[in-house]
Amino acid sequence: MQIILKWGHLIVLFLIIFLAIIAFYHADVIKFKTYTNDDFGIKTILSENDQDQDGTDDYTDILNGAREFVSQKPKYKSKYYAGGYPTDGYYVCTDVIWYALKSAGYDLKTMMDNDIKNHQADYAIEKIDPNIDFRRVKNIKVFLDKYAEKWSTDSSEIEKWQAGDIVVYADHIAIISNKRTKDGKPYIIHHGGLKYEENALTKKTIVGHYRFKI
Repeated sequence: MQIILKWGHLIVLFLIIFLAIIAFYHADVIKFKTYTNDDFGIKTILSENDQDQDGTDDYTDILNGAREFVSQKPKYKSKYYAGGYPTDGYYVCTDVIWYALKSAGYDLKTMMDNDIKNHQADYAIEKIDPNIDFRRVKNIKVFLDKYAEKWSTDSSEIEKWQAGDIVVYADHIAIISNKRTKDGKPYIIHHGGLKYEENALTKKTIVGHYRFKI
């Protein structure tokens, strides 16, 4: 009996430590050294476009927009909204994308609504719904496949990944950060992970990698 109690106490202690580590990580108390393109001799690619004419190129605007979005510490919940945009502080992963693109001067909702209306079959949608279609990962992927630049999905090709790129998974989507790990793999900025900006590029299977050049 004493042995069982001893092991029980050890298991409880382990769980407490494990949960504490997760909490500290999520609260950004635990920090890891990050790197940049310069550390690996990678040239930083800037967009030739400045859609919103603010003096900052599109890719940098997209990166800054993603960071601005997550700096608000959005809560996570998948809900339906009349008009399409969340109004109560609850968001999902796709909301990072339209917000980041809006920061660069692009209206993703309008662009996708128009494309879905004119090419519904491309999206395999039975009933068009502008209130939600632009917030679905699978629909955004179809739009990016049609109009954005496609890049390698191989995370080991670190020079192919640039800040402001969009990475798509089967059920998730994120913006590529300008921070990198010691191996050169980029962080992602997203909503729905342990942290808003983290080393999580390969935690899910990558199905698409795009650069917004329309």
